[in-house]
Amino acid sequence: MSGADIVIDTNVLVAALRSKRGASHRLLRLVDKGLFEIHLSVPLVLEYEYAAKAHLPDRFLDTKDIDDILDYLCAAGRHHEISFLWRPHAKDPMDDMVLELAFTASCKNMVTFNHRDFIGSKELGIEVVNPREFLEKMGEKI
Repeated sequence: MSGADIVIDTNVLVAALRSKRGASHRLLRLVDKGLFEIHLSVPLVLEYEYAAKAHLPDRFLDTKDIDDILDYLCAAGRHHEISFLWRPHAKDPMDDMVLELAFTASCKNMVTFNHRDFIGSKELGIEVVNPREFLEKMGEKI
């Protein structure tokens, strides 16, 4: 049983894939360790794929590596269908999609670097934290 339910925003995934240092990478390495449970939707995974492949060309990861990482996340995460839309809430429709998932999955935390994009999330009972803040809340050393 996991300690917390979270949605990981795309910017955190991209940061984790860009560098093996830092809280983002540590967060991804802990995905299946029981500390927390990630929640996913088809649109979020498609955004992960697009962003990772668009922002990581010619890096140490090739498209097969990215596909393998996404397969791992899909196997480890809980999948949700978003059956209602109450947009717009955020400025960016892609942020609304992430917020909808967090709300549908009853996640108390959304892990992102874009705090400003989710200003109204608190009223939905969702705390916006960066990877370091989340890991510290879980008692993890960075």
